[in-house]
Amino acid sequence: MQTLVRNSLAALLIAAATAPATLPAVAQETPRVHYQEIPEGAYSVVAQVRAKPGKEDMLRAATLPLIDLVRSDPKNLVYFLQEDRAKPGHFIFYEVFASQADFDAHNAMPYVKDWFAKLPELADGGVEIMRMAMLGKPKK
Repeated sequence: MQTLVRNSLAALLIAAATAPATLPAVAQETPRVHYQEIPEGAYSVVAQVRAKPGKEDMLRAATLPLIDLVRSDPKNLVYFLQEDRAKPGHFIFYEVFASQADFDAHNAMPYVKDWFAKLPELADGGVEIMRMAMLGKPKK
């Protein structure tokens, strides 16, 4: 019996080691950032918003859907949403658009306007925005 178990375990280990590695479907569908496609002088925004005390989960729930919505916008080049590990409810956004006009069009989208409309109830002080210019010519 012990030999049978040992042989079965060895067969499983060999099968696992030789099986092709597959990524989860979500990882395969996620587009990669193509730095060479980001034009020099692209319009970049770094923004932050902090939840009111006790509203951290509500702000997170209202904000998480933005990830897929913004990334699906063909004018968006890069979008990251981050949350401070030490201060839950403190979110940092990093967004890149080819131009200010593209960013302004993004802000005019109904889902963005809906999110901003929720902030008076959920956020402490609204959104702080730094408007940045991308430096350095992308390498091809």
